[in-house]
Amino acid sequence: MDIDGAGLRERKKQATRIALSWAAIRLTVERGLDNVRVEDIAAAAGVSTRTFSNYFGSKGEAIVARHHDRARAIAAALRERPADEPIWTAITHAALAGFALGEPVTEGRPPDRSWVEGLRLMVAEPALQSEFQKAGAAAEAEIALVVAERTGTDATTDVYPRLVAGVVGAALSVVTQQWLVTDPPRPMGELLRDVFGRLAAGLPEPR
Repeated sequence: MDIDGAGLRERKKQATRIALSWAAIRLTVERGLDNVRVEDIAAAAGVSTRTFSNYFGSKGEAIVARHHDRARAIAAALRERPADEPIWTAITHAALAGFALGEPVTEGRPPDRSWVEGLRLMVAEPALQSEFQKAGAAAEAEIALVVAERTGTDATTDVYPRLVAGVVGAALSVVTQQWLVTDPPRPMGELLRDVFGRLAAGLPEPR
């Protein structure tokens, strides 16, 4: 098999997946979940509805895909951190690297107020909560595996990797919620350093 050709196909598939997910998010923010069809998402991404079905089982799954992608990117970045680096330092750097997937729509500019308002409504949408929960559980499982590798523990039977992964998942949720309620939104990097810095310090009481 042509390794370069296989790599190119994988990159194209990933690019299509990302385009579909962002189209689903953008249309839902603009129109509301009930007013977005799979056909609309596929058209916005420039593909067929059949192609959409090859990647996602529903529009909700497409919407939360970036949430899972971020966690996978964080897990991958954590795996690359130096083995002797303290765990929360490594996780902080990994989160900063991986969470960048959440902000391509802003392209370095302050987010549009209507986008933020729409995103708030989308995140609060009851019909999406089960999809967010499923994506969160899958994300925590991936992070737990990497934490287990770093610490010589078992992600299935030991408490530590699952506990750390659960805390990371909660921290990322707090970062997202804080970003949405702050007006104007604080930079994601600043929020991540704040939240994970508190965890690294043992979560001391505010003074």
